Amino acid sequence: MKQALHRTNKHALVVMPSGHTITRRVEFSETDAAGIVHYSNFFKYMEACEHAFFRSLGTSIADKSTGVGWPRVHVSCDYRAPLYFEDEFRIALRVTGKTRKSLSYEFTFERGDIAIAGGTLTVCCVRKDEAGEMKATDIPADISDKIKITD
Repeated sequence: MKQALHRTNKHALVVMPSGHTITRRVEFSETDAAGIVHYSNFFKYMEACEHAFFRSLGTSIADKSTGVGWPRVHVSCDYRAPLYFEDEFRIALRVTGKTRKSLSYEFTFERGDIAIAGGTLTVCCVRKDEAGEMKATDIPADISDKIKITD
């Protein structure tokens, strides 16, 4: 996956706010009886990468001061190759859509140069109304302004 990078000083490269990449190692508890990562863990991996993306923006997906939440409204994952206990792999998030009230991401999973899986996730920005019901709301400007869409 193509990443937008820029140099902040002579020692550091920073991912631009159109995506984020993390590296993980498969834990034993994430595998099934066949020693392969159980499919459900890929959704957890996507969420972990999304949380790291928000932290890279200087916030948290669970920042109480914003008063907003981010429920998942769509998720998918296509599997191409297995991951096993102790495998190290990369999860790359790319922002593919942004509306006033939602964000869409594309994820790629790679072990070395092997494509493991690909997924999508769409989240909606919500705020509780006076009755305690979640209602879609505009993404706060201080978050939205930091997120760019890549081609």
